[in-house]
Amino acid sequence: MSSGKANDFYECVYEVVAQIPHGKVTSYGAIAKYLGVESGARMVGYAMNNYQSYDLEFELPAHRVLNRLGQLTGRTHFEGDTMRERLLQEGVVFKEEYTVDMEKHFWDPMDLEN
Repeated sequence: MSSGKANDFYECVYEVVAQIPHGKVTSYGAIAKYLGVESGARMVGYAMNNYQSYDLEFELPAHRVLNRLGQLTGRTHFEGDTMRERLLQEGVVFKEEYTVDMEKHFWDPMDLEN
């Protein structure tokens, strides 16, 4: 993927992430599927790892993007336990210390189509 295509893809990822509702979460794979890259969860992860280098015109709720099992795999990119704390403040329920109840809180980007 050329640098320009990666940048375009990353920007598309950020636009989707910006629309995740308060108190909801989604997965890297669900974002990839919505963007037409069926097995592109890792690419979404790369985008999320790089978002701080982009000058976005909106706040990105990166704490709402989890792996398919609901685990806070991105928490290393947040200071301390900030990712978990933000989700708790939004009323998100955890099944385990770092695993969100996906059945209760999952938001599917495909809902943007409706």
